[in-house]
Amino acid sequence: MATQFQVRIAGAEKPYAAQAAQAAFAMTDDLESRLSRFRENSDIARIAQLAPGEELRLSEPVFACLEIAEKMESATRGAFSVTAAALQNQPQRPRWSLRQESSSIRCDGGRLEFDLGAIGKGFALDRMAEVLREWDCPSFLLVAGGSSILAGAGPAGTPGWSCGLGENNSAQRYWLTDCSLSGSGLAVKGAHILDPRTAQPAHRQHRAWALTGTGAESDALSTACMVGGEAELLEIVGDRSDWLVFLNQGGGWRGGRVRPMTV
Repeated sequence: MATQFQVRIAGAEKPYAAQAAQAAFAMTDDLESRLSRFRENSDIARIAQLAPGEELRLSEPVFACLEIAEKMESATRGAFSVTAAALQNQPQRPRWSLRQESSSIRCDGGRLEFDLGAIGKGFALDRMAEVLREWDCPSFLLVAGGSSILAGAGPAGTPGWSCGLGENNSAQRYWLTDCSLSGSGLAVKGAHILDPRTAQPAHRQHRAWALTGTGAESDALSTACMVGGEAELLEIVGDRSDWLVFLNQGGGWRGGRVRPMTV
């Protein structure tokens, strides 16, 4: 996933917390071997070899991740898609469908060149959180590369985990509990996010943050925020009380539900 993961645990003895953290890191190693398009034997690499009409049975985490990706593509009206990068190599986005009864994927057209970079980190954080809860460590903060954050229960005696929004460790702080915050932007990699609907680089926002209940959702939604305009984003977010988007277009944070957060 080409990033670094951090685990912070509160309320547990240090040796036990260290073991729990190692178990969570082991989960990321396993997911990397399954989700990376750069691993020759990963599910994602094998999916790319399917011809139209062929199917492939997937491992449980890959099937689960693609289920979420499929739902987020629908929820964001195509502003997020794991096949966006495929448009660099083929004239139309490939078509695919999941088979629930067999935990498999079918290639319905084109070459299934998937890039899970916009959802994989968040999905990994969600699975790491499951591991920590199994270890009875509900108070945690998980960070992937600084742009994807998943908070569990806050440390005892606090309103949550303190988090800055913006660049350079912003002085404006927010308290996060049982939610995920993910950011996408142009500052580090430039215009690297493609609009899945046009195959053109996304320039609508300078930076966008999304707050949701899970890491996979917030990763996908923050990417969609870079692609969609404000009016479209307001329609996407709609009346969902569990989704909040926050935009920076170079002149300060602004937007509809795109407002200074109280988390």
